[in-house]
Amino acid sequence: MIGRLNHVAIAVPDLEAAARTYRDVLGARLSEPLALPEHGVTTIFVELPNTKIELLEPLGPDSPIARFLARSPEGGVHHLCYEVADILAARDRLIATGARVLGDGTPRIGAHGKPVLFLHPKDFQGTLVELEEA
Repeated sequence: MIGRLNHVAIAVPDLEAAARTYRDVLGARLSEPLALPEHGVTTIFVELPNTKIELLEPLGPDSPIARFLARSPEGGVHHLCYEVADILAARDRLIATGARVLGDGTPRIGAHGKPVLFLHPKDFQGTLVELEEA
């Protein structure tokens, strides 16, 4: 069901500082910052030959990333994103196996302009999983 790893998301307290580290220290190519108010984040993608790193900064105190950073002020890995061919079929299959989809189960448009869903970390060895329709 899952396809390739689309990205690894890292929550950061300072998006510009994190971007400088990836650009200036590691020599990475970065996307422009993109504010996603419906997700409560601003994101920058670090482009790699085989996948991406998504740097996430909260857009205000009610952001899920703000809550994550309250527990881990230095930041850290927030989630893994896997591609799926059909997000609704993947959702239905996961629910049938007992996996919990966060929210109301309706896909939302993510940073790449494609439908996404998040799966409960307790069902995936403590890892928040995002599915993105390929």
